[in-house]
Amino acid sequence: MKKHLFLFPFFFLLTFTVCNAQKNVSTFTIEAPQLQTSKKIWLYLPENYATSTKKFPVIYMHDGQNLFDAKTAYAGEWQIDETLDSLKAEVIVVGIEHGNEKRIDELTPFKNEQYGGGNANNYLDFIVSNLKPYIDATYRTKTGTYNTAIGGSSLGGLVSYYAALKYPKVFGKAIVFSPAFWINPEMYTLSENTKKLKSKLYFMCGDNESETMVADMERMIDLVNTKRCSCLHLTRTKVVPDGKHNEKLWSKEFAKAYLWLF
Repeated sequence: MKKHLFLFPFFFLLTFTVCNAQKNVSTFTIEAPQLQTSKKIWLYLPENYATSTKKFPVIYMHDGQNLFDAKTAYAGEWQIDETLDSLKAEVIVVGIEHGNEKRIDELTPFKNEQYGGGNANNYLDFIVSNLKPYIDATYRTKTGTYNTAIGGSSLGGLVSYYAALKYPKVFGKAIVFSPAFWINPEMYTLSENTKKLKSKLYFMCGDNESETMVADMERMIDLVNTKRCSCLHLTRTKVVPDGKHNEKLWSKEFAKAYLWLF
């Protein structure tokens, strides 16, 4: 069976502009004690950030290497900065670089018999307890639940949905692209046992990703729909004809997810 799996106190250390991304993208490094490492963070600020006194909502996104810069991306970038600039979007994006060989470990809630993993609780604790407080203290952010989103693709889609379940008072919105539910089928049981689910969820995948991608995602959406009335319009689902498991798909669909969520 064809499955997809993309392998590969606060201490503020460094900030600099990334030449191959837009001028309003920078990076910094922050300690992640829960993961016994430091994390490189990519930061997108809206074009009017410097000329206004507004506060902005925030999207936390995984696989930061792939979001803004083709030179650091695994197989092409999402072009988040160009997309948001073109929309004149008023949002901050915080991209967390994955841990390379530890990517599976960080982005999976449960250990898989074949691939290992299962350290997402510590990864999310780093985001919630270290990274988000630093971002909120340093930048003009809207800190409330419905102004805080989390998003990603593949394992990043999986862990974003998990974050919405685990931290419903932190993440009020989630971008769940091409979610790798197959690697952690325990997620279905977790969803069944979740009493309330108030987050806005944007599910998207292509119908040419794997034999089970669409079915796996739709099974999870059915569970989500048992937790709340469809009249609330908190779930959006999209299956892209001939969409493949790659950055081209995720880049193309990002603007639609952003516009619906915000």
